[in-house]
Amino acid sequence: MYPHVSDRRRRRMAIRPLLLVSALACCFAGSAYAQEIVESEEKTLEPVVVTASRVEQLQKDAIPSTTVISSETIQNKKLADLPSLLRSEAGIEFARTGGAGQPVSLFMRGTESRHVLVLLDGIPIRDTTDAGTAGILSHIQPDQIDHIEVVRGNVSAIYGSGAIGGVIQIFTKQGTGKPTANVFAEYGSHDTTKIGAGISGKTEGGTSFALSATRYRTDGFSAMNASKDSTVNSDDDYDRNVSVNAAVSQRLNKDHEIGARLYMYDAKFDYDAQNGPNEEASGKAKALTTALYSKNRFTQDWLSTLTFSYTNVERHYDVIDNDKLWGYDMGYRNKYESDSKLLQWENRIALSSDWTLTAGVDVGSDEARIGYGGSSSFNVDRDRYSAYAGVLGNIGAHSLQANVRYDHVEDTDSDTTGFLGYGYNLTPSWKLLASVSTSFLAPTLDQLYNPQWGSNNENLESEHSTNYEAGIQYAQGKDLVRLTVFEWHTRNLISSVNNRYTNIGRAKSTGVELNMMTDILGMDVAANLTWQNPKDREEDKQLPKRSRWFGSLNVSKTIGSWYFGGDVQYNTHRYDYAGRYELSSYWLVNLDARYNINKNVSLYARIENLFDREYETTWGYNEMDRAAYVGVNVKM
Repeated sequence: MYPHVSDRRRRRMAIRPLLLVSALACCFAGSAYAQEIVESEEKTLEPVVVTASRVEQLQKDAIPSTTVISSETIQNKKLADLPSLLRSEAGIEFARTGGAGQPVSLFMRGTESRHVLVLLDGIPIRDTTDAGTAGILSHIQPDQIDHIEVVRGNVSAIYGSGAIGGVIQIFTKQGTGKPTANVFAEYGSHDTTKIGAGISGKTEGGTSFALSATRYRTDGFSAMNASKDSTVNSDDDYDRNVSVNAAVSQRLNKDHEIGARLYMYDAKFDYDAQNGPNEEASGKAKALTTALYSKNRFTQDWLSTLTFSYTNVERHYDVIDNDKLWGYDMGYRNKYESDSKLLQWENRIALSSDWTLTAGVDVGSDEARIGYGGSSSFNVDRDRYSAYAGVLGNIGAHSLQANVRYDHVEDTDSDTTGFLGYGYNLTPSWKLLASVSTSFLAPTLDQLYNPQWGSNNENLESEHSTNYEAGIQYAQGKDLVRLTVFEWHTRNLISSVNNRYTNIGRAKSTGVELNMMTDILGMDVAANLTWQNPKDREEDKQLPKRSRWFGSLNVSKTIGSWYFGGDVQYNTHRYDYAGRYELSSYWLVNLDARYNINKNVSLYARIENLFDREYETTWGYNEMDRAAYVGVNVKM
């Protein structure tokens, strides 16, 4: 990896950022209480709101099952990556092929990983050279995120094609309040270091701004288990990541605002390519998302937002191998690049105090370019457009949400999908909920045209799904308990059979999901439990890498300047590689803590996999052993 630098010297180099920020912490600790804190805007405690319907509403009022990972939770847990932050959410499972920086597949309520729509500040994040959209989650740093909304269930008619299993909507940090700056540093297991800084605020002239950068490095561990596969190199697989988030907006007057956003990461990593113990496999991953937007309140009841965005995703793989096969070097070099352009026009119209209409259009294009061995062997693009409308409102104790959407994808398919949801308040605290929805998902450019290994299939048909849900909810103060029964059916499910994409026919899952947030003896408690039965109905087999039972329990407590938290995660056994291998059940315990020295300085620590459990989420791939991290955060 870095043969000219000794392990001891690398540790000294790695810990320097932590010592630097610790020195700053000492300086600010002595003077913080002498500072007068004056806020330019009065802060009030607001209930959590969600956008499961494209309209802001209280979390308890949302018909789709929705949870929010707050900025406070992100700040307290200080987890290394986005999958670690999401994995304790209800209905979510992960399959990883190694540690930090390695590919991640996310399954929501037993659907496929490509059935989860990932939004970054409202922009769909797509990699058109891959079969799914969740792989980029392993490179997004939580330090640039303000909060996350997780919507479970089929909401394709609300947010677009690809939201069959649900939506993960990531909101990056924006400028609010008095201008402030912060810097942090962290050090931990596997010579892991993370250092970052940011500045944000809002001026009296109506200019909001935010800029932050994070640098992450870890030596990692071997992605694959050499005892199960002799073709892998058992050396440590490192990850290096630099990410930047920027946002600026200008309020022209009380009714009009213009702005721009940017998010990017640049990652380098090792991985195991299964070319033998002499291989040296490395990769690069880059992503850039930029957006220009204009918010205009044309009348008191009509808010219109126009957004143009551009997303570029690159992946590079370089394998050096001195082994020979029939006299030929086994190494290779591949490059994958994806471009997406999108124009979004969204309108929200208040029909009355109880009813809101949403309507809009999306027009975009996707391009995929793949080069093998330095020569381009795949370059294709297509256009797409959508139109949607929806209403949301209440009549006494009755709540109604209705959405319809038309999607057209060039050279593949078009379809109209819908969502119909209903809620009935039995009492001010108890509520019955039900919904039915449809969706469609066109094959990706990768599935249709990528010639590698002969896996492409230009005759693929679009997937079509129907989803049914019913539930009951209790909401009172901080208490929110929701029990949901769901069932989804998918026709023409796309799967890889003998290394070639094909429509396998029908898939189905029935499940029950319990989600709870409450306060017990002054402790914040969040728990969830999911039972599901996702099956390939053609083969009567359980879909791979998905458990029947899984859940988590999160407990946290703030005592004065101290915060203590911990969680337990559990997954029952599941199968991989068309049922040939069984992945054992496992449970994990993680702990985290924070101490606020004063309003400006805090120290934090966490332990992941406290009891050092060995487990797999993908057969033959290792997961993190016990790991500990400490850090310091300074506000200025």
